[in-house]
Amino acid sequence: MADRAAPLDVGQLVAEHHASLYRYAYRLAGSAADAEDLTQQVFLIAQQKLSQLRNADCVRGWLFTVLRNCYLKDRRQRTPISAATAALDVDAIAEEAVEHEIDGERLQAAIDSLEDDFKTTLLLFYFEHRSYREIAEVLGIPIGTVMSRLARAKARLRGQLCDAAESQAPNQVEQQPKRPAYSTLEPKRASRP
Repeated sequence: MADRAAPLDVGQLVAEHHASLYRYAYRLAGSAADAEDLTQQVFLIAQQKLSQLRNADCVRGWLFTVLRNCYLKDRRQRTPISAATAALDVDAIAEEAVEHEIDGERLQAAIDSLEDDFKTTLLLFYFEHRSYREIAEVLGIPIGTVMSRLARAKARLRGQLCDAAESQAPNQVEQQPKRPAYSTLEPKRASRP
């Protein structure tokens, strides 16, 4: 019996996982207050159901799953989600990746604008570091749908973030002194005596 690991303590879980759970909750919810509520709710559920955890090595994944489920349950109670609202303009998808610095607030606003299906898939992939297969199992959808949602979510984020960067770019150009357009286009002519 000495081989058994010590029982998990919620205080220890809070100390070890609070920061990463809060960041994930903030990305999902989009506001500090909602992220705090979600994180607190996760640890409350952990306190109540920690004895149901079969493998202590999987506690991090379990906490992230509880957080995601709390978020989705809350969202379903707020507003119904219609698949018909997922419009995609294929012509608006950028073909080349353009490097721009992105601040956290703009990124969060772009993530918030995604439908929940796209947001959840994106966050499972990038924040929980889940594979396509794991995401498909968690969400109960085919792997092809996972890949499609992830591609569409990235395209929408890219479109929004690049549009915002391009709208700032003209302001930067206007600050530079303008040269006459003809000075670089017309060759110098020799003057005749």
